[in-house]
Amino acid sequence: MKKQNLILAISQPKCGELIRDIRQNLGLTQEEFAAAIGVTFSTVNRWENGRAKPSRLAGKNIELQLLELGDGGKKLLAKYSN
Repeated sequence: MKKQNLILAISQPKCGELIRDIRQNLGLTQEEFAAAIGVTFSTVNRWENGRAKPSRLAGKNIELQLLELGDGGKKLLAKYSN
């Protein structure tokens, strides 16, 4: 994957749906995912419900979580990047 903010290039509501899919594929609750990327539960909740998009730093941290999914992460990114 490229070293740019791929997450931020995706429009809402797809961005929120992708974040939810990443989190669920990692087997994490919103609270656990928030802790893993350095934000609050309410921030993750706003993203997933389409009320906000991640900052650049959060976008990079989400991409790191996406990379942990390996090929599954690449498939998720392809699903939402169109």
